[in-house]
Amino acid sequence: MYYSDDVIEEVRMKNDIVDVISGYVRLQRKGSSYFGLCPFHNEKSPSFSVSPSKQMYYCFGCGAGGNVFNFIMEYENFTFIEAVKYLADRAGVKLPEQEYSKEARAAADLKTILLEINKKAAAYYYYQLRQETGKKALEYLQKRELSEETIKAFGLGYTGNYSDGLYRYLKSKGYSDQILKEAGLFFFDERQGMKDKFWNRVMFPIMDVNNRVIGFGGRVMGDAQPKYMNSPETKIFDKSRNLYGLNIARRTRKNYLIICEGYMDVISMHQAGFTNAVASLGTALTSGHASLMRRYTKEVLLTYDSDEAGQKAALRGIPILRGAGLRPKVVNLAPYKDPDEFIKAEGMEAFEKRLENAMNYFLFEVQVLEKEYDFNDPESKTEFYRAIAEKLLEFSEELERNNYIESISKKYQILPEDLRRMVNNMALSGRRVTQPKAENMTDRRKARKKESGKEASQKLMLTWLTSYPKMFETISGYITPDDFTTPLYQEVAKLLFAQYEEEHAVNPAKLLNRFTDSEEQKEVTSLFHATLHLEGDEERKQAIRETVCRLKRDSIAYQTSNLAPTDMIGLQKLLEARKRLEEIESGKITLHISFD
Repeated sequence: MYYSDDVIEEVRMKNDIVDVISGYVRLQRKGSSYFGLCPFHNEKSPSFSVSPSKQMYYCFGCGAGGNVFNFIMEYENFTFIEAVKYLADRAGVKLPEQEYSKEARAAADLKTILLEINKKAAAYYYYQLRQETGKKALEYLQKRELSEETIKAFGLGYTGNYSDGLYRYLKSKGYSDQILKEAGLFFFDERQGMKDKFWNRVMFPIMDVNNRVIGFGGRVMGDAQPKYMNSPETKIFDKSRNLYGLNIARRTRKNYLIICEGYMDVISMHQAGFTNAVASLGTALTSGHASLMRRYTKEVLLTYDSDEAGQKAALRGIPILRGAGLRPKVVNLAPYKDPDEFIKAEGMEAFEKRLENAMNYFLFEVQVLEKEYDFNDPESKTEFYRAIAEKLLEFSEELERNNYIESISKKYQILPEDLRRMVNNMALSGRRVTQPKAENMTDRRKARKKESGKEASQKLMLTWLTSYPKMFETISGYITPDDFTTPLYQEVAKLLFAQYEEEHAVNPAKLLNRFTDSEEQKEVTSLFHATLHLEGDEERKQAIRETVCRLKRDSIAYQTSNLAPTDMIGLQKLLEARKRLEEIESGKITLHISFD
């Protein structure tokens, strides 16, 4: 399903970007723009900018940016069409009714079709659980003490014993093999054709935060291996950016999330009333998971299994959660293995108390560290204190570090002054005070290739033109789109110049609709948000003159190096351009610069 440019522009114009983003991010006005903490990476100082005049957002920290459609797509994990529908409904815009034809289906957004396939697959599995062939699977769920209401709420199902049941069902709905291959629900064999990936398994539909089925987990009925199997990554399913149960947990009234290991733990906890439980999807906790949780809470309780493997998982997860700006705590489940076992044995009130008494993450790390040392050996005991002192260097704030020193001193019978002295000596000896690395993002400013002076001047000019449209009159006769020698910058310049010529105004948010690739959209957005640390009109005018000269100088050099030896007309034009540039640089030609 696609909509005309006019319809899309109407939806965009009726959704003021400041109003929309204010529903997700707390913004404060600073000058002509609004600033807040970026929702796409962890930061303490606001670098997330929203421009009412450009109708665009841009994060100077991580590079995220775009128009109102891009924000909704990124934040809500929507496809473009879903973002259009969401914003149209928000603004009261009635979209034209369109039906899928066979041709339109083939050309429609792949993500939308895959979501449709997964929804039908979930319904198929749910239906199979209620058939005679699903009796064994239903008995398994009932044996795990799941109620009918819980089974329905999580859409649990069964695959059946046939290796092509789902395939035949979806083929009957008109889906091609080419599309089904993208769904991650089938194996392809050249001799036997398409076969179901899941069979004879209890099925757990995996939903994103918007309650859309994006994948499945399956537990085998019997002794076959693997015991649990998940959908592979697809265009709609990224294990590192989704959490099982978050579609329900995001609506919880609790001010924290509980993270556990598996599907059954989440389901059992929800049934017991702990509807803020989530689990990673057959993979270790990632920075993507942590960043996702940070949208909904500031505190996370870890309820991993109480065995050694569970403790290691908690230790791996703590720095990832801290790096995302979350406060992790660890729940003691002993003597039981996991939350499901604990709740069945002790009840929900006892489990609630364990949650209330969850251990501070640092004290948990120290408790695990303690097992490596012999407290009956003075030397080993001293080494333990040194290890604690080294860990205390993680805290850059002296007050926070002193609070932990007090707690550790009480528990391990060491004078606070002695432990503090040990920490200070380590710091003076060259041990650096560190903070856990923010693993929820790659610093895109460092990851992006170093920007050349030539690219910087082109980027600055595009920012000037969108910030002060009167600049088009200033550079008229001096700068053209052909002077932008970086291919993407030149493409944007041509669109911008054409837009100003047709409308006598600039609309960068509308221009962005011409670009469909997400990374390209971010780069284009950055072209309109070059950093301008300038004070006063005179300083800005001087910067503009320098930018015009640098851009023209680079353009002349580029065109000279690519000029054919026989192109006398081209040579004459370059000589004239060089003469004009010299006159601007010497002051013989004055650029009439206006910021109105």
